[in-house]
Amino acid sequence: MRRSHLQHSQPCGFTLLEVLVALFVLAVGVLGAAGTQATSARLRQQAALESDAVALASSLAARMRVNPAQMALADASNPYLQLKYDAADGVPSAPPVPCFGAATCDASQMARFDIHELERSVHDAFPGGRIAVCRDASSSGTLAWTCAGGSNAPVVVKIGWRSRTSAGTVPAEARPFVAMVVSG
Repeated sequence: MRRSHLQHSQPCGFTLLEVLVALFVLAVGVLGAAGTQATSARLRQQAALESDAVALASSLAARMRVNPAQMALADASNPYLQLKYDAADGVPSAPPVPCFGAATCDASQMARFDIHELERSVHDAFPGGRIAVCRDASSSGTLAWTCAGGSNAPVVVKIGWRSRTSAGTVPAEARPFVAMVVSG
């Protein structure tokens, strides 16, 4: 008595289709994990830049506070309030007087040296970095490079850079990410 092959048709092992479906699911999972890693790296870099910008703005605020002679000047004469640097303009020029260590610098020379040090830091630490110090009374909640303030508006330090967007593009101009009120 011969058995028919058709009677013994229980599935045995994986079919090629099942293997392909399993590989597809695995590939989708790996691509998802890779995308998550790339996004995580971009956000980690952005957070580090924001942290560095806050530290730099705090440093400038402290330097401005310990130089009351310059801060007491009219806005048009105050060198700190004239600070508008964009790394796209090139490497900052050397300070007129290096005020390191035992160097004797007056308040004006110290302000110019402070500004040089900040410009160099922005140039070196931030991709396409930019810094501005001005009086700004803007309360729109959106950071902008323009300053809307009169003589009674608070002094604000704004720092920004060109940051890669989630779409992977880099804008042509730096946008402000950090704004710190120095005095009000």
